[in-house]
Amino acid sequence: MEIDHSKKVYVFVHGRADLRGKAASALASFGFREENLEDAVPERTGAPGDYMAMLWMPPNPDHIKIQEITAVNDAPAEGMTGRWKGVEKKDVATVQLS
Repeated sequence: MEIDHSKKVYVFVHGRADLRGKAASALASFGFREENLEDAVPERTGAPGDYMAMLWMPPNPDHIKIQEITAVNDAPAEGMTGRWKGVEKKDVATVQLS
């Protein structure tokens, strides 16, 4: 699978805001543009073709799971996951969180 490094990447830190900078550095080293990294919020999602980057496995992640958004279905902007509940995705890569 070829990854389009020019696309938006929505970063999920799962409560580990202290690792946001480390995650951004790892994603930039992987080839994503830092200006395309965006914190994931419950009120809005990305679009098909964009990527999700999840620090994994909470609560003590050691890598980032990169997933491509394949579809976005309507979901209410409620709770911690909000509209992301309606997102369909597929795993495309893993990046070490070093």
